[in-house]
Amino acid sequence: MSELADKAQEAVEQANGAGESHEPHGGFTNILAVLVALSATFMAICNVKDGNIVQGMMQAQANAVDTWSMYQSKSTKQHLAENMVDNLTLQRDLGVGLDAARLGKLDAKIKEYDGKVKKYETDKAEAEKQARDFEKQYNDLNVHDDQFDAAEALLSVSLALYGISALTKKKWLLGVAVGFSVGGTVLGLAGFFGWTIHSAWLAKILG
Repeated sequence: MSELADKAQEAVEQANGAGESHEPHGGFTNILAVLVALSATFMAICNVKDGNIVQGMMQAQANAVDTWSMYQSKSTKQHLAENMVDNLTLQRDLGVGLDAARLGKLDAKIKEYDGKVKKYETDKAEAEKQARDFEKQYNDLNVHDDQFDAAEALLSVSLALYGISALTKKKWLLGVAVGFSVGGTVLGLAGFFGWTIHSAWLAKILG
């Protein structure tokens, strides 16, 4: 945040200094100073929001990992229960001469472990759904993280160009700076309002 503030302050000072030296360009300088202030302020807000999104991504990723671990645990328990069902069934089928009481106990155990198998299957399905929901949450947040990263990059470029414009008094350069600022603002607003604008191409370049 301090780096952003220093960059904005430097551009403003350049603009004000140029305005004092070139009085006819006072209007140009004033407009420039306003644009710098607006761009720097919006970039700072995007930076704060992006920080919150990154925290949300980390939490969603941790939840997904934990839930997949639980899924794996349920799967292991289901496999063990299935083996028990197979072993008990085999004992029952091979248990020639077993009395009714013994057969009844084997049937009860088979039913018990069969019930556990079905329960673990249900638990696995629920865990899988939760894990995929967390993964979707992470991916959705990642889109907005990319938008804010791209917005900050474009706004940073615009601030640098505003500073150069203050020194050169080139209107075309100011127009380029405004273009970068508008692009950054659009991407920042997309991040805030959940618009589907995706800056994956720019995120890859920055990555």
